[in-house]
Amino acid sequence: MSETRWLGELAWSDDGLLPAVAQDADTGEVLMVAWMNRDALAATADQGEAVYWSRSRGRLWRKGEESGHTQTVREIRLDCDRDVILLKVVQHGGIACHTGRRSCFYRRLHNGHWESVEPVVRDPKEIYRE
Repeated sequence: MSETRWLGELAWSDDGLLPAVAQDADTGEVLMVAWMNRDALAATADQGEAVYWSRSRGRLWRKGEESGHTQTVREIRLDCDRDVILLKVVQHGGIACHTGRRSCFYRRLHNGHWESVEPVVRDPKEIYRE
């Protein structure tokens, strides 16, 4: 994919990545944070579906490629320092987290410990192949 000028305007980290925050386009709820490289961001902009860079797998991954819980991107924004991407998305299937929850931000600090405050929508064993 050819490099376009707008990609060069971003303040990429030394390893060529930027954090990307996925936010529900209608409610504003933060669903997840992932990483993007140039190819992921270009594919996301071109296709209108969220594509991220998996640091653990060392490859691009399309959100929902295994689970079916894709993200249609309504808008892409950039922060003032040009080093964080915000994706305003429609989360298909109602689940963004690999734990089977709507959001990856399901834990809250309470009295010095982390507690789960959001329910599992669907058991991950039913969603993912092992």
